[in-house]
Amino acid sequence: MRNILVNGSKQTPLDKQPVEIVERKGVGHPDSMCDAIMDQVSVELSKAYLKEFGAILHHNTDKSLLVAGDVECKFGGGVVNEPMLLIFGDRATFAANGKDIPVEDIAIRTAKAWLKENIRFVDPEKHMKYQIAIRHGSQGLTDIFKRETCMFGANDTSAAVGYAPLTRTENMVLATERYINSKEFKKRFPVSGEDVKVMGYKNGNVLNLTICNAFVDRFVSDVKDYMRKKAEIVADVQEWVNKKAAFDKVNVYLNTLDVDDRGVDGVFLTVLGTCADGADSGQVGRGNKVNGVISLNRPIGTEAAAGKNPVSHVGKIYNALTHQIAGKICDEVPEVAETCVWLLSQIGKPIDQPAIAAAQVVMNDGATLDKTIQGRINEVIDAELANIEKFCEKLTYGKISVW
Repeated sequence: MRNILVNGSKQTPLDKQPVEIVERKGVGHPDSMCDAIMDQVSVELSKAYLKEFGAILHHNTDKSLLVAGDVECKFGGGVVNEPMLLIFGDRATFAANGKDIPVEDIAIRTAKAWLKENIRFVDPEKHMKYQIAIRHGSQGLTDIFKRETCMFGANDTSAAVGYAPLTRTENMVLATERYINSKEFKKRFPVSGEDVKVMGYKNGNVLNLTICNAFVDRFVSDVKDYMRKKAEIVADVQEWVNKKAAFDKVNVYLNTLDVDDRGVDGVFLTVLGTCADGADSGQVGRGNKVNGVISLNRPIGTEAAAGKNPVSHVGKIYNALTHQIAGKICDEVPEVAETCVWLLSQIGKPIDQPAIAAAQVVMNDGATLDKTIQGRINEVIDAELANIEKFCEKLTYGKISVW
């Protein structure tokens, strides 16, 4: 029997509250780059371990720093004076049963492939340097992977929280970044770099979207051209959100630091489409939460999920699973308007047996949290924990985004 607790809340669902603030950091934001690359490193290491040993061995590649380079932006195209530096950190298994795993090669190769695929103007050979600071795992945590048990034990005492459903604001912020970073948008507006941040502020039924988008200097001839292209992007995004958003009004603002009388220094230009090329560094865990947004009105855990191993590190597994469980509750128990789910692990205990699995639900108008509904919610939670191995398999192959 799992320790599952279900209780009710009288809180007004967030979508009906007057003020809401939500942030999304796009694929070219330095923090997102760290999250995405290091999680892909974990995926590729897991595949290598499975191929060589038939099992995933101890690793956690959830520590990384992207050090900004140095560029000189110019209208018509600037220059890169010093490349960015990507530092890979934390722990991995380098050898087992007399066989070596090329951890360093896998990490660097993975980073180069990701950069080539996702950031149009970053040449992974020229514009990025790589430093490996991945070390061997501790004896205690490595031993978890050697124990002959049907379910791995948690490698930490850790808690996670997830929620559902996403509000209109959360969905709109997430969709807006994805729209601006879509291939179709980049074809129409090549000046738009991949470094996009969207900050949404709902006030009543009015949504304000403040967007920061790094422009690529090779596509801008002067300040007037910059301002013209900026106005075109604002008009396009405004038209798009007006069609998509379920609000009385949506206001779109873009690159609000800009001034038109200071030349290159007065506008948001980059050489490579990310401010990591010469302005801002990045770090794992400072970006989006596992559901893709940073929602300031929601309960938020402290674990960085990206890069953690997918079979024993509850900082990854539980962070993602709580959101999935919350979504399943809302889907399968329609009387529930909104829910939060907490999972707490105890180090060494099987990951499918959390110390506590708790759900707090807000009921729809006219519905009551009686024993029958509590039982249905309990069944959803129990079923998701019983299927945690399949969930971990999806994490292993990168089928569940954690940023």
